[in-house]
Amino acid sequence: MITSLQNPAIRNIVKLSKSKERREQHLFVIEGARELSLALQSGYRVESVYVCRELFDKTKYPGVLDALPDTALFDISPAVFGKIAYRENSDGIVALAIPKSHRPGDLRLSDNPFVILLETVEKPGNLGAVLRTADAAAVDAVIICDPQTDLYNPNVIRSGVGGLFTVQTAVCTSEEALTWLQQHQISIYAAELQAADFYQDIDYRQPSAIVMGTEAEGLTEFWLHNATKRIKIPMRGKIDSLNVSVSTAVITFEAMRQRGF
Repeated sequence: MITSLQNPAIRNIVKLSKSKERREQHLFVIEGARELSLALQSGYRVESVYVCRELFDKTKYPGVLDALPDTALFDISPAVFGKIAYRENSDGIVALAIPKSHRPGDLRLSDNPFVILLETVEKPGNLGAVLRTADAAAVDAVIICDPQTDLYNPNVIRSGVGGLFTVQTAVCTSEEALTWLQQHQISIYAAELQAADFYQDIDYRQPSAIVMGTEAEGLTEFWLHNATKRIKIPMRGKIDSLNVSVSTAVITFEAMRQRGF
């Protein structure tokens, strides 16, 4: 039982909230039994697990401990768990896992792929929400170009409810992503406010990728210039911008509707 907030392992988990530490240690934090279950099902290697039994007794996923293959397991006190937890109403389990490679070449596509591409995404919550949408729509992959946030930021995992572990993801430059899309003959639809074509008028029934930019700046000229078409969501109010995760969901589910899903 670990009861000290100064325990070296506990202090290290806190340090892993920083991207620099995650890169240097090649580790990241998973909080929550459901998220840990999804990570294990997706083949992530878990190094260690920390459990607060008082909280874990209430989990809806008690079987996750039985699924741990030869993983170091530590009991911790409620006070220690409060030190390392990232969210409220957690079910008392935190794990350290090893990141995977996320290159476009690792992606496995269906015969008629649909891909979401995010350029320079900044907010972990937005990235997590997009991964959640991608899981709900069962898209082929999410590609993050030139990101300003770490894919393994704890808030990405929290806001995505584990979508990071259920959706194929790749991280690369915009140039690498464009080459990959062209190699797979995927049409590119770039979202922008000044576009001529409304998103619902596009035929997404062939291999397609939607490209979404930041809320503040939108897409760069690189993607606007290389797009098959530029598309927009009609706005009827006085505020001319939707949250990027909401915009992504609107367009994605129109594509799924057209595909008969």
